[in-house]
Amino acid sequence: MSIFGRREQRDINGYSNEEFMRLLGINVGSVDKDKLSEITYFTCLRLLSESIAKLPLKLYREEAGKGIVKATDHYLYQKMKTRPSPFLSSFNFWSSIELNRNHFGNAYAYIEMNRGKVKWLHILPSDRVKIWLDNIGLISNENALWYIFTDQQNKEHKIHHQQILHFKTSMSLDGITGLSVQDCLKISVENAQAGQKFVNNYFKNGLFAKGLLQYTGEIEDSKRKVMQQKFESMSNGIQAAGRILPVPLGFSFSTINTDMVSSQFLELSKFTSLQIAASMGIKPNQINNMERSTHSNIEFEGLSFYIDTLLSNLTQYEQEVNFKLLGEKERERGHFWKWNVDAILRADFKTRMDGYAVAINNGFMKPNEARQKEDWPEEEDGNKLIVNGNYIPLSMVGQQYVEGGE
Repeated sequence: MSIFGRREQRDINGYSNEEFMRLLGINVGSVDKDKLSEITYFTCLRLLSESIAKLPLKLYREEAGKGIVKATDHYLYQKMKTRPSPFLSSFNFWSSIELNRNHFGNAYAYIEMNRGKVKWLHILPSDRVKIWLDNIGLISNENALWYIFTDQQNKEHKIHHQQILHFKTSMSLDGITGLSVQDCLKISVENAQAGQKFVNNYFKNGLFAKGLLQYTGEIEDSKRKVMQQKFESMSNGIQAAGRILPVPLGFSFSTINTDMVSSQFLELSKFTSLQIAASMGIKPNQINNMERSTHSNIEFEGLSFYIDTLLSNLTQYEQEVNFKLLGEKERERGHFWKWNVDAILRADFKTRMDGYAVAINNGFMKPNEARQKEDWPEEEDGNKLIVNGNYIPLSMVGQQYVEGGE
C-alpha cells in the first residue's frame, strides 16, 4: 500500500514555505511556533535533535568465530547511513524525528516496501496521526494497533503497526502513546514566555516603565485623551531612550517602580530555565549556565548527559528499528542496528592513545581495530592479537627457578 500518490507538478515558487516543507516530509507547519519561541525550550529541543542526528546508525552482524562485524553487504546499510528518505539526508531525517518525538510526544515514519524490502522511510506529521487499538478484531481478524493517517486532502489511510516506525517519549501512561514535553511543561514554558515578552516590551519602550501623570485641577475628557497620547508618543520607543522627557507646565510624572532587581525577575527567569532544561535531561552548562561548572566537571557532565539522557532514547530507537526494519530471519542470523556513540564519548588524543596502548599490549584489541576508530588505513600485519612475551600463565610462576623442572 502506498499513501504517497502522484502530485500535480508545479514550480517550487508556487508553494508556500510550509507547503513545500510538508512535501519534503518535514513536519514544520504543525509545530506550535508560539511554544518554540521560548529560548530555553527551543535550545533543549535543538540540542536533543542534533545530538541524536549526528550519531551514525550502523547495521552489525554477529558471526561465529569472528564476533561482531559491520554488515556492509546488507542493502539497508548504505541507505540508512546516507539517505533513508527520498528527500532527506540521514541527519535531517533523525533530527526531525527527534524534534517531533519531544515536541508532540510521538514521532511516526511510514515504511514504504517494495517486493518485501524497505524502499523508503517517510516522516508523517504527528498531528495528523491517530492510534487505534483494535483489541476485539473490529478492523481485521488480527488484534493489532492501527495508525490512521489523514493526508492534506483529508483522506484517511489505515496503516498496520508493522509499517510504522513509532517513537515516543519515555513518559507514557499506557505504553502506546507518549506524553508531549510541551504539555508536561505548559505552565513553565508559558511563564518563561511571559518573562520574555516583559523584557521585549521593556526595551521597546526605551527602558521606561509605566508611570503616573499627575495634574492639579480639572481637565476635560477629550483634552485628557489628547494629552495622554502626546505624552506617550514622547516617552515611548527606543528614540526616547537617554533623552530628557519634557513635561508640560502644571503636570508631574512619576514612574512605577517595576525594575527587574526589586521583583527578582532575573532569579525567577533563571530558575524557570533550569526547570525546563532539567525536565528534558539537559545539563546547566549546555544552556550556558556556567555558575557551578569547572574545567574538571564539564567532561563528566558530557558523559552524564549521554548516560542519563541520550542512552534511554537511543535504546528505544534501536529496539524499534530492529523489530520493524529487520525480518525475523535476519535477526536470527545475528543482524542488529546500533548507534555509534564514539562521537559523544570520544576523549582527547592523549587519552585515546593511552587507552589503545593498554588494550593492544594486553591482547584484547587488534592494532587495526584501533586504527579503524581513528579512521586510519589498516596495516597488513595489524589483524593479530599481540601480548608481552614476558607474560606466563599463573600456574607456571616459579618454575623458572627449579632446576630440571622439579
